[in-house]
Amino acid sequence: MINKVPESFLKNIVAPNCNNDPHIINAFKTIPRSWFMDDALARFAFEDNAQPIGFGQTISKPSTVALMTYLLAPEPSDKVLEIGTGSGFQAAVLSRLVSAVYTVERIPRLYAKASERIRRLFIKNVFFNLASNSAGWPEEAPFDKIIFTCGAKEIGENYFRQLKVGGSIVAPINDKITLFKKTSEGIEKEENKECSFVEYIL
Repeated sequence: MINKVPESFLKNIVAPNCNNDPHIINAFKTIPRSWFMDDALARFAFEDNAQPIGFGQTISKPSTVALMTYLLAPEPSDKVLEIGTGSGFQAAVLSRLVSAVYTVERIPRLYAKASERIRRLFIKNVFFNLASNSAGWPEEAPFDKIIFTCGAKEIGENYFRQLKVGGSIVAPINDKITLFKKTSEGIEKEENKECSFVEYIL
């Protein structure tokens, strides 16, 4: 396992994709991506590539994680819902930037591995739920922000119901990272960078 994050990784991959946000860069610095990958693949942790984590799932490219985190505009007081825990890396990065992360995973083995990794890091503000992706986490709503780590065709209305007015959702929609903002007048939508994600499955 590689414990030290290379400065070149932060400078060349993370910083350009988070608009040089110092808080996001520091979050990546304190959460080595290698901790969330199998030992056999850890040597690829600081390259800008998605890597398999089993069950047909991947850990996203770090540039994509940095961009989606930046678009989410995390604030220290935010309560965030993540759909698709996967490796746990995105949740761990967000844990350094917000008050609480509520993350939902549908695959039991990934849920178990991610929760074990995060607890080993003594991260106390990430909360896990093993459930269908389609439900979100209504018992803990409303959320300030919601982030999807799996690709989808559209965002279901139930997610907007779980989002506060003034809140936002970042999600890969039809292979484009998309930002939704909930206002008192409705939903605003802004498409961003093209991307490739594993499919959203209920």
